[in-house]
Amino acid sequence: MLEIKNKTSLDSWSPNIFTPEALAFVEKIADKFSARRDALLDARRAAKERFDGGQLPGFLPDTKDLRMENWQVADAPLALQNRRVEITAPAERQKVIQALNSSAKAYMADFEDSLAPTWKNIATGQQALYDAVRGTCDTVNSVTGKHYALKPDHECVLIVRPRGWHLPEKNVLRQGKAVAGAFVDFGLFFFHNAKLLATNERGPYFYLPKTEHWREAALWNDIMDFAEKELELPANSTKATLLIETLPAVFQMHEILHAMRARLVGLNCGRWDYIFSYIKTLARHQQRILPARALVTMDKAFLKSYSEELVETCHRRGAHAMGGMSAFIPIRGDEEANALALEKVREDKKREAANGHDGTWVAHPGLIDLAVDAFSEYMPKAHQKDKLSGIAHSASALLELPEGGINLADFDSNIQVALRYTAAWLGGTGAVPIFNMMEDAATAEISRAQLWQWMQYATTLSDGVEIDAALFANRLQSAVNAINADGELTYLSAAADMLDSLVNSPDMADFLTTGAYALID
Repeated sequence: MLEIKNKTSLDSWSPNIFTPEALAFVEKIADKFSARRDALLDARRAAKERFDGGQLPGFLPDTKDLRMENWQVADAPLALQNRRVEITAPAERQKVIQALNSSAKAYMADFEDSLAPTWKNIATGQQALYDAVRGTCDTVNSVTGKHYALKPDHECVLIVRPRGWHLPEKNVLRQGKAVAGAFVDFGLFFFHNAKLLATNERGPYFYLPKTEHWREAALWNDIMDFAEKELELPANSTKATLLIETLPAVFQMHEILHAMRARLVGLNCGRWDYIFSYIKTLARHQQRILPARALVTMDKAFLKSYSEELVETCHRRGAHAMGGMSAFIPIRGDEEANALALEKVREDKKREAANGHDGTWVAHPGLIDLAVDAFSEYMPKAHQKDKLSGIAHSASALLELPEGGINLADFDSNIQVALRYTAAWLGGTGAVPIFNMMEDAATAEISRAQLWQWMQYATTLSDGVEIDAALFANRLQSAVNAINADGELTYLSAAADMLDSLVNSPDMADFLTTGAYALID
């Protein structure tokens, strides 16, 4: 039997979710697949040691024949044929309602980077999705008193993103050990909702994050096979889109699609995690230090090649090539700044459409129409999977470093973003507007990873000042003082201590969130 901690509030948070039958289903998944998941995480660590030792990621020689063969993934179901614009938001009740009521084609309900995984957030998120699948989701905003209710005729398709393989769920124990958060998120949602969604030809559909090797995709495939058999659903009725958001995975896109070819309908450019993964994977490669985040853009160097390679790979295999997230959001009260932000989003979406992507992401309902217009200019049909450029990028192109430097404002911005986001995350909020940008765990990871790498190699600012421990300590304190002057954040001190520890560590931590997870309920 699984041991469930902190049961006290579950009856009020999620009365329909933690049933004996649902927990037994999660337990079966954990029993069958935990050892395999653990072995894959060990393989990640071994690969990281090789990269730290000087090896570069590249195409796998033993799967070359598979990459050269002609094969395609299964056709996407009707509900996932037109994915022009998808909206993403954490699995929080009000956001679930707003997203599904929107004009977006699909909504990615997130248990990963934009949701701080407090036990309450996980439990209430599952309940909100349970209610939404049954058309009964509503809520009253505690501050404004406004009532939100799901439209009975909404057309937006629900897609759920569980946590990545590396994240545990400390409130669900198996033999005294935390069960993988992915097992909990997937298992609870699938058990309660898969049959109803399948009956209505609306799923179940999933987004799969943080994959680093095709064998990790194969694990997801086998879990979905198992789940379908347990609940007597048609084989391969569960469909997935996988995010290519790690540097090793970009060299294995054909293998990933092949491993899930009966159910994987697309790949997505998870750009922010991808930038973070570039830094982390090449952390010990001093000649590959990225410039300021603002200069690491999708139209240049390794990111441009990444987008083009993903499109070509997906279209060759009959899969959707989904674009990623622009971090810019509408700015209230400043028309000039808002117009500039919207233009940046418009340019980003036009670039994706011109590259051949079949759809894109937005994080705010106010950006849906803009993104639709940008894509409709290049993509009059439901998708453009027939668009093939013939481009095949070399490993060196997929690793190409963008040009640019770092100034003190860039350095300070990274500190501010990492501080403000971590403080918010510790307080239970996983998607945070900071300086008119929507930040999530991935962008906070970029910020702290760059700080670590810049300091590790004594990178020089544009004015000639060397980045060292003294400079970081000075600017960190200045950032804390500035944030306090604006109004103290509850978890700012804990966030500052954590950032200080991460940046001054001799080794780059794999994930900010794994250490921070110990500090949340």
